[in-house]
Amino acid sequence: MGRFFNRERFGNAQIAAGLLLLIFVVECTWLITHERPISPGTRELHLFAVEEGYEQWHGRGIAGATTVGIEVQALGNKFDPDHSPLWYLIAAAPVALFPISPEHWSYVWLARAPYVGFGVLLGGSLWYVSRRLYGNAGGFIALALYCFSPTTLRASTLWYAPPEIGAAWGLFGAVFTAIAVSHTLYAPREVVLWNWRRIMLLAVSLALAIGSQFQLAIVVPLLLPFMLYLAPNRKSAAGVILVSACVIALGLLFGSYFLHPGLFWHGLLEARWLDLSGRALTMAGAYLQLGKEVLASGPVMVVLVPASVLAYALWSRFRYFGNTAPLIVALLFAFLRIGSPHPSDSIHSLIAVIFFFVFVAGISADLLESKLRSWVWAVLPGMVAANALWNLFSLWSIRR
Repeated sequence: MGRFFNRERFGNAQIAAGLLLLIFVVECTWLITHERPISPGTRELHLFAVEEGYEQWHGRGIAGATTVGIEVQALGNKFDPDHSPLWYLIAAAPVALFPISPEHWSYVWLARAPYVGFGVLLGGSLWYVSRRLYGNAGGFIALALYCFSPTTLRASTLWYAPPEIGAAWGLFGAVFTAIAVSHTLYAPREVVLWNWRRIMLLAVSLALAIGSQFQLAIVVPLLLPFMLYLAPNRKSAAGVILVSACVIALGLLFGSYFLHPGLFWHGLLEARWLDLSGRALTMAGAYLQLGKEVLASGPVMVVLVPASVLAYALWSRFRYFGNTAPLIVALLFAFLRIGSPHPSDSIHSLIAVIFFFVFVAGISADLLESKLRSWVWAVLPGMVAANALWNLFSLWSIRR
C-alpha cells in the first residue's frame, strides 16, 4: 500500500490536476442546473437512446436494431448505421433500475452522469499522457485548455451536443495505449503474454470508441503504422497485439448485442463505416465550419493552433513522434469533419480539438525549453488564463 500512495502518484502535480478536474465537474454541474429547454433534436436523440437502451436492459429487444423476435431476413434498414447497442446501453445504464421519468429532475442528473464521468476520465487521461510526453508544463497546458473549453463542457453535459464524449475517450485511449504497448516491445520478456493488461485496455478502448460511433473504426489502420514505427524490429509482435485487441473488441461488441449472432452480423453490414463526400472537400463553407468549431473550443485556439503548426514546420527539433502523432490524428479527423459537413457537433471535430490540445501542449512545452522561453513565459500563461476567464464568464452569463 505504501508503494501505491507515494509522491510519484499523489504529489503536488496530481493534486493540482485533481483541482482542475474538480473545477471541470463544477462547470458541468452549473451547465446542467441552469439549463433551459434545450434544442428538441438533441433532447429527443438522448431520450431515444435512453429509452432504447432501457428496453434492452430489460430484455425487450436490441437497441438500435429491432426486437429479437423479428426474423433477420425482414430487418431491412432498421439498424442504426452509426451506433451499436453499446451506445444505447451506456445511455440507459444510470436509469436501468428505475422507472423512466423524463420530466423528473433526478432523471437529468442520472441520465447525464456517464457523460460527465467520461469527460472527467478523458481530462485525466489527457493530462496523464501530456505530462508523460512533455512534462508538467505540457500536462497542465493541455488540461487547462480542456477544462475550460466550451466544446468539452457541452459534450460532457449534452448541452446542445449529442452524447459522443464516451467515443472520444475510447479513441483517445486506443491511440495512446497502442503507443504505450509499442514502447514495451523491446523488453526481454514474452511480449504478448506480458502485455495482456495493455491488450485488454486497448480492446476496451476500441470497443467503446467503435461501439459508440462505427466511423471511428478508421483509427485501427492508423494504429498499425504508429506501432510499427515505434517498434520496427518487432513488427510481428506489434501486429499480433493489435489483432488480438481487435478480436477482443469485436467480442465485446458482440456482447452488446446480447450474443445474438444474426443481429450482430446484420448490424455490422448496415453500419456506416465512412461518411465522406468528395464534393464537400471543395466547398469553402466546410472549411469555415471546421474553423468555427475549433474556435468554439476556446478563443485562444485561433492563435495557438496556427502558431503551433508554424513552429512545428519551422523547427526540426519539434518534429518528433510525441508531437507528430497527435497532429496526425487531429488533422485526420479535421479532414473527416470537412468531408462530412452536414451534421452539427460532429464527433470528428470533437476528437480533432482534443488532439489539438495535446499537440499545442507539446509545442508549448518545447518552446518553454528553447531560447524563446522568456517570450513564451510572458505570453502563454496570460493567454491560457484569459481563455479560462472567458469561459467562466460565458458560463456565468448563462443564468441570465
